[in-house]
Amino acid sequence: MSFRRVVILSAAILMLSAVVVPGAAEAPQTAGVQQGTQTKPAPKPKKPPSAKLAQPWPDAGKLTELRREAEARRLFQQSDPLVFTLVADFKAVNRDRDPASTKTFPAVLTTTGQAGASSPLNVTLRTRGNLRLNPRTCGFAPLGVNFVKKDVAGTAFDGQNKLKLVTHCQNDDRADQRVLREYLVYRLHNLVTPHSFRARLARATYVDAASGKTVATRNAIFIEDEDDVARRMEGRAVSLPRMVFSDFEPESLTQMMLFQYLIGNTDFSIFALHNVAMVTTPAKVFYPIIWDFDVSGLVDPPYGIPQPVLGIASIRERLYRGPCRTLEEFEPSLAVFRAKQPEAMALVDSIPGFDQRDRREVSEFLGQFFALLGRKNALKGELVDKCRKQPTM
Repeated sequence: MSFRRVVILSAAILMLSAVVVPGAAEAPQTAGVQQGTQTKPAPKPKKPPSAKLAQPWPDAGKLTELRREAEARRLFQQSDPLVFTLVADFKAVNRDRDPASTKTFPAVLTTTGQAGASSPLNVTLRTRGNLRLNPRTCGFAPLGVNFVKKDVAGTAFDGQNKLKLVTHCQNDDRADQRVLREYLVYRLHNLVTPHSFRARLARATYVDAASGKTVATRNAIFIEDEDDVARRMEGRAVSLPRMVFSDFEPESLTQMMLFQYLIGNTDFSIFALHNVAMVTTPAKVFYPIIWDFDVSGLVDPPYGIPQPVLGIASIRERLYRGPCRTLEEFEPSLAVFRAKQPEAMALVDSIPGFDQRDRREVSEFLGQFFALLGRKNALKGELVDKCRKQPTM
């Protein structure tokens, strides 16, 4: 990104204050859970998002050290489901549906039957998200888990500070399967590029702190912290809304947009920083890093409705939303997807807990994409001819 572009972005960000987002195990221990909630102290005034761009960079040796530390995080070294129990006042937690809430809730997290099993960890929970946070959408709120870093040394969460936890939307088997579908998306993205969030599948038991009764036992996903994604790229995470296509490394942007097309996802925006994180390097090269794939055709939740302006009738109808390219310009990225087809299809069969219906539906949806890659005229019609000439999205 040019210096002039950075200055323009910084000025715009300072002038505008908000972004409009488009649309038989050991018994759990409850002694460490205090009832009620905690309210964070009033936050300090935020620096403008562009402030990180002016921060000095560590030397090359330090960047390499940070990359190796992030790559070695214990939580993401295994793919078997992490079994854990989380004890908290879930009635209070699930009442907190305000996206602007600063409430945190004390909890105790205990891993079960893992090589990295630990003593119960005192953590705090917060609710997070937008669409899934709405109680009319999901009966169980998505969570953020905050750890005490000194307490997690030597456990499965070694090195972690805070993590997003993807939870079941409703307490039923169909919602449980959709968590597995979303986990599959993260794994597919890891196949295509290392510039992606790592994910750890989990089997979570949620226990009410007051009664000791189990609220639910369901699939869940821990999502890598975005700062660790950036460290693995020897860069840093930044929040710069109002970005345009020309601000990004071209091949990375094209590949990201093709991946969103693969999974049938239109629920993201680089302009509004909706379900997109940004990573920049010392050379001031910008990369889009995507997450939150629940409203995609591959996951196909009952609340998935495309925005009318997109002109598609269903989230299972794929739509390319990236910059216009010729078929020749697409080819390097398309070649990556073709090469990964066998691994991608095999990955579907490797997800533990998938039922026959979901394996079949997911395989068919992915198969449609890979079949398209072998039809040059159809590819041109989908990616080139239908492209909307716009500077951003």
